[in-house]
Amino acid sequence: MTPINMCNLPPWSIASQYYNQNPQQLQIQGIDHIGKQLFSELDNIHSPEERGYRFHDFMDVQFQLHQWQRETSKNSQKSLKNSYLRFLRGWLFDSNSIEGAVLKGWVESRLGLVPTFHHGVIKNVESEEYYRYLVERMKGSSRTSAIFSQLDLLYEYVQYELRRCFSGKKYLTLFRGVNDLEEHSVIENRGKNHFLMRLNNLNSFTSDFEKAWEFGSRVLKADVPLTKIFFLCGLLPKSLFKGEDECLVIGGEFEVKIMIGG
Repeated sequence: MTPINMCNLPPWSIASQYYNQNPQQLQIQGIDHIGKQLFSELDNIHSPEERGYRFHDFMDVQFQLHQWQRETSKNSQKSLKNSYLRFLRGWLFDSNSIEGAVLKGWVESRLGLVPTFHHGVIKNVESEEYYRYLVERMKGSSRTSAIFSQLDLLYEYVQYELRRCFSGKKYLTLFRGVNDLEEHSVIENRGKNHFLMRLNNLNSFTSDFEKAWEFGSRVLKADVPLTKIFFLCGLLPKSLFKGEDECLVIGGEFEVKIMIGG
């Protein structure tokens, strides 16, 4: 964890098991001002698909993403063309990619949670693995106009949609398929395949139990606070983003059940 972040709660609180037991809304600094008009408009739109298009249109204008063709240099064109969608797609292809480093970097920057895995186990901020992650994070960030600000709004939009779609709920039961536990450390064995684990600062889960088995011989089952869902496939129109029940979950200490395949 880093000593500071850009959130209403300190990093140690967000990362703790106690936060997951008593989740509170995470508020990124400055986002209320930037997205105030957008979310006011979304309140009056009843169709989730239409809200998704309105959100993308707002991002397009706010960050001038549609103007990439007007730029004269290739670097400027790429900076605008590589929107938040490119980084989500990159994560789905490989969470250890440059795009994955940028998304993990957003969690570290905004919430103060340092990644514990990127290409390999990150033991501390002085390790070679952490340095490699930083290099890829900087490479990815430099290619895109204000990518962290784009991701701020994406997280806020996802939280807005989750509150509308799952009114009254605090958790979703999600699953993660793994072949080994290298990316996560076991803090405590709580018996009957229940463990307290420290998950990476950003992780792929799915709501489809059967699909989770396709990704490993073990499946982690966890009740995830809605406030720790960074992105959920299906909240954006399929014409903008195609995904299969994947959910990006902000990490920390989670109580999980480990199911072993036969």
